[in-house]
Amino acid sequence: MELNICHLYPDLLNVYGDLGNILILKYRAEQRGIKVNVFNVSIGDPFEALKYDIAFFGGGQDYEQSIVSDDLNQTKKEDMIEYIEGGKVFLAICGGYQLLGKYYTTPDGEKLDGLGIIDVYTEGGSVRFIGNTVIHNEEFDETYVGFENHSGRTYIGKELKPLGKTIAGYGNNGEDGYEGCIYKNCYCTYFHGSLLSKNPELADRLIETALSNRYGEEIKLDPIDNSLELKAKEFIVNRETKKS
Repeated sequence: MELNICHLYPDLLNVYGDLGNILILKYRAEQRGIKVNVFNVSIGDPFEALKYDIAFFGGGQDYEQSIVSDDLNQTKKEDMIEYIEGGKVFLAICGGYQLLGKYYTTPDGEKLDGLGIIDVYTEGGSVRFIGNTVIHNEEFDETYVGFENHSGRTYIGKELKPLGKTIAGYGNNGEDGYEGCIYKNCYCTYFHGSLLSKNPELADRLIETALSNRYGEEIKLDPIDNSLELKAKEFIVNRETKKS
């Protein structure tokens, strides 16, 4: 078996170690004997919806996001809509999360048009939300941890599921108690850290879903040793929940 992973704008949206998510997906797939091909896609490159099994869209600074916003809407919009609406696996972090939504207004008042694929919008704030965050996903009964660092306040539509309810930290906007969102097989979040290094069960879900989509049958991964990752997560959860 094999997987094709698309890394969107790795040359522009590459802050906070989010590349680690690609490395974790590749590592965890290869531990099961799955070949992984990574394709970097940036300014002017086509987004080939049929080619990719997983797409990753990381975060960056506002200036780089403005460049990406223009390119997305000019060269990739229809293909990315087809990809996400078709139920293929997508992971968006921070700036990538914002640009999949309707718009992002920066703290300086510049409005960056998003793709409008998911029902969210983001308003810039004067205070940054920074720190470790703990959330609980009720659908899968799983706890996720990550590190947030954002001034944007993201508001999700009523029909969207959050990635989780906030136990510690700020989440999407510091108001509604939610972090991230899920639309079909598109997972959006503000979690850096990187996200998948700290949450192996989520990494495996993305891989399983991508393989099932590719091969047309339900595929379950063989278990591998997650003891160190889960021990680290337990430590973070205990430390942060005692603070809150």
